[in-house]
Amino acid sequence: MKKRKIGKSKLEVYPFCLGGNVFGWTADEKASFEILDAYTDAGFNFIDTANVYSAWAPGNKGGESESIIGNWLKRSGKRENFIISTKVGAALSPDSKGLKKEYILKQAEASLQRLQTDYIDLYFSHYDDLTTPQEETLEAYSQLVKEGKVRYIGASNMSAERLVESIHKSKDNGYAEYICLQPEYNLYDRYKYESEYERIAERYGLGVVSYYSLASGFLTGKYKFDEEVKGNRSDAVNEYMNDRGRLIMDALTQVSERLNATPAQVALAWLIAHPSITAPIASVSKASQLDILKAVDLSLDKEDMDKLNDASQ
Repeated sequence: MKKRKIGKSKLEVYPFCLGGNVFGWTADEKASFEILDAYTDAGFNFIDTANVYSAWAPGNKGGESESIIGNWLKRSGKRENFIISTKVGAALSPDSKGLKKEYILKQAEASLQRLQTDYIDLYFSHYDDLTTPQEETLEAYSQLVKEGKVRYIGASNMSAERLVESIHKSKDNGYAEYICLQPEYNLYDRYKYESEYERIAERYGLGVVSYYSLASGFLTGKYKFDEEVKGNRSDAVNEYMNDRGRLIMDALTQVSERLNATPAQVALAWLIAHPSITAPIASVSKASQLDILKAVDLSLDKEDMDKLNDASQ
């Protein structure tokens, strides 16, 4: 297992990122600590969260995931061993969202306090803000970088055109520059990344950390086509329960059986095998589900890749 640099940064991570969206939602603090302990004990170092996680859960207001990670970081006493990414821009409430300079600076301070750290390794624009000039957003990030509160910045849920435009504005004006992209990408959802973003990532040397890497759990194989989908992600998973989804799962099952692996491990290994992907993001609700980490050591040959690619075209 070799580390990979995130784009043009000095950040080095193993090809897997632990998603923190479940912390404070389907994993309470005790379960979250167990997950984080097991993940880092296995030698991994990249943890992703956001200021909005997990505001959608009943009784939550956002920031719960960062607070749990912050408590865990304080307990570990080894902040420098980990790469922590978080995000700003998603709606915490109707009047608390966006990428205006004042808002970014305020939210960065709140995230730093919850994470109980002096710096954020990678700070993402979670969603684009078409009402705010890109220069204003980039000025905010530049200030945070200059102050040492943020090391690098990344972009998620931004159109390909706006991403390129922003990169050029940074180059032309000396602003902090996006060095990482966080797109939706998995064995089922391929088209948008491959047709719009991959060439941009390659052209500008961007790191890529994919979200929904397991298609909301569909690619784990735990959902059956002849059974009603139940659980917190049922609405999302139902979108994959169609003829194309069945073809993909059939191919995934065949490859996983040949390799004596799980469908989830193979789905993640398929992502890791792509040269443009730095690390797929995946989350678990309990430590026992971290067997997905075996994906980093799983080698898919040409026949495996062809089978998966053909089924998911």
